[in-house]
Amino acid sequence: MVEAQTWKTRRMSNPRLDATTTDDQVLDIPATPPGDVRNTYYSLGSNLSPNLLTALIIASWFMSNIGVLLLNKYLLSFYGFRYPIFLTMLHMISCAAYSYIAINFLEIVPRQHILSRKQFFKILALSAIFCFSVVCGNTSLRYIPVSFNQAIGATTPFFTAIFAFLITCKKETGEVYFALLPVVFGIVLASNSEPLFNLFGFLVCIGSTAGRALKSVVQGILLTSEAEKLHSMNLLLYMAPMAALILLPFTLYIEGNVARITLEKAKSDSFIVYLLIGNATVAYLVNLTNFLVTKHTSALTLQVLGNAKAAVAAVVSVMIFRNPVTVMGMTGFAVTIMGVVLYREAKKRSKVTTH
Repeated sequence: MVEAQTWKTRRMSNPRLDATTTDDQVLDIPATPPGDVRNTYYSLGSNLSPNLLTALIIASWFMSNIGVLLLNKYLLSFYGFRYPIFLTMLHMISCAAYSYIAINFLEIVPRQHILSRKQFFKILALSAIFCFSVVCGNTSLRYIPVSFNQAIGATTPFFTAIFAFLITCKKETGEVYFALLPVVFGIVLASNSEPLFNLFGFLVCIGSTAGRALKSVVQGILLTSEAEKLHSMNLLLYMAPMAALILLPFTLYIEGNVARITLEKAKSDSFIVYLLIGNATVAYLVNLTNFLVTKHTSALTLQVLGNAKAAVAAVVSVMIFRNPVTVMGMTGFAVTIMGVVLYREAKKRSKVTTH
């Protein structure tokens, strides 16, 4: 049993320095740091104002989203690393590793667990769709400019409406469907006037956009119950390693011994190591900043930023890679973005009318 604390254990006392010894148990209580020292530790994360913090998060979101596009384009088209499936697999491994650290050690969000075999197979199905979408998107960057890639990607709402109708028989209002017309018209206009148009690149980019829309619809169907719903960061934690395992046989069969080729390339040019690590890290930051923007603003803000990102990425890519553009192509891109904005406004009005 520990004896009651005596006056001998008062703050700043040290029994080893006392001239007299005692048989009483003495506890050495350290001095309390001054207020200014304590505040140094607790104010490191609170010095930023909420508005400045939100601005930094949005800036990080822009840089990571545009950065991964530019890095993918540079690697696949200019640097000569023509292995989009292997590159996507590296992205998935990176997302799995960083997600594990963020959730289990940094505790950004609480850890959620897969509760049943049924839920596991649902997440596996989403991972397969996710793989298809990302691989097609990365592959398209080998053949078409980033600006054209982003113009096609802006048509995601069109495919979302189609899949929602085909899979769930969900019908939208006439205003919503009418708003999709400029989305389609704009991309037709941009395609006809694209100087570097490539049919295969165009088709796989359409596949990527459709896959992204299909994943959002299927995710809404599969993970509907409260018990099965996963936070976006937890969903990434489970989807990323599944996606990497799905991609492994494809990269071995289609792209050959790409690991050996990459290692040999790294021996002669170590820059590729930094490129691949940086690229995979930025790929995870895209998902992290998506979560942070939604947390500090709203899902609607993220959608608006998505429209702005497409335009900014197109402009930046033209400035960096110097790919030719036409006035008609820029007009088509603008019409598509305008259609997306009209579509989302029409969706909001239809929801208000329904409720």
